[in-house]
Amino acid sequence: MQVKSGGGIEDKGVRFVVRVANRDDFSRDILKSETCSMSIPELDLEVGGAALGGRFTTAEGLVRASLEQIGCAPELSGDAPAPAKERMAEFMGKLQEVLDNKRSITIILDDPAGNSYVQNLNDDPEQYDDGLQVSRYERSFEQNEELGLNDMKTEGYEAS
Repeated sequence: MQVKSGGGIEDKGVRFVVRVANRDDFSRDILKSETCSMSIPELDLEVGGAALGGRFTTAEGLVRASLEQIGCAPELSGDAPAPAKERMAEFMGKLQEVLDNKRSITIILDDPAGNSYVQNLNDDPEQYDDGLQVSRYERSFEQNEELGLNDMKTEGYEAS
């Protein structure tokens, strides 16, 4: 389900490291904002926030959406040389192996706006979830620039 953020920008960015090793891990709910990038280091996959957009889904849904988006992108096939097409087919096969629960991955979600969320699979949200690491961080100047925060005047703007 596509979603658009209606809130502001949090004081800090947030980074989630999600281990996907079994079927239960696939069911983890994820709210990915449009400013949140995604990477899967085991597959050398990096996806910017705009590519998958904002969505409420699961870990499986993110992998499936990545596979569908790559498979539907005409610029990734077309007149590409045969070796490039073979590498792309091999890469899509690896994504399918993840969906078939034959390959474990780590999904890293990095949202400088801090508007994304990943579900803790424990009944008690205060209890440690060994498949999820969450860290909050101070945004860099470049991240603030991308979010339009560097030139925003938030104090004394009423004065002329």
